[in-house]
Amino acid sequence: MDLSSNGADPMSEQLLRDIEILADLFKAGGWTELRVESDAISLLLSQDRAAPSLDGAQPASVPVAAPPLAGAQSQIMTDAPGAQASAGPIDPAWTAVKAPNLGTFYRAPKPGSPPFVEVGQRVEAHSELCLIEVMKLFTSVKAGIAGTVRHVAVADADLVEGGQPLFYIACD
Repeated sequence: MDLSSNGADPMSEQLLRDIEILADLFKAGGWTELRVESDAISLLLSQDRAAPSLDGAQPASVPVAAPPLAGAQSQIMTDAPGAQASAGPIDPAWTAVKAPNLGTFYRAPKPGSPPFVEVGQRVEAHSELCLIEVMKLFTSVKAGIAGTVRHVAVADADLVEGGQPLFYIACD
């Protein structure tokens, strides 16, 4: 399939971005195989180079370039204040706030905005700490407990897995 970006391209920019996101999630998720089929597309991602293709054809290497906007947005997000994970030891008494699902971790509501919370900030159980994005669907992560944010375990715009610790909070 031709993935070039000429005017007659049957694949939209959005579909190319969605395939790129699926490929990133596939690599980060540790899966051995992922199949996606619809009326418009059939996609097979496999760690097994000998895996049969969906139509019996031999596997081909197809380069998919990242859209410039995605790279620019990632750069903005990583250069924002507080974009990096905090350093230092983790106290076993602190409570971990974990990712509800696989996706991209964002500390701020949009690029260039200040983070939802900073280390040392007091939060309530209903306080929003971050967003996890997968396939343009954003999940808000709440603290779940009242306390003080003591550690940010993930850098902004990093891919996280479900159940991975994102923040550590010292309970009141």
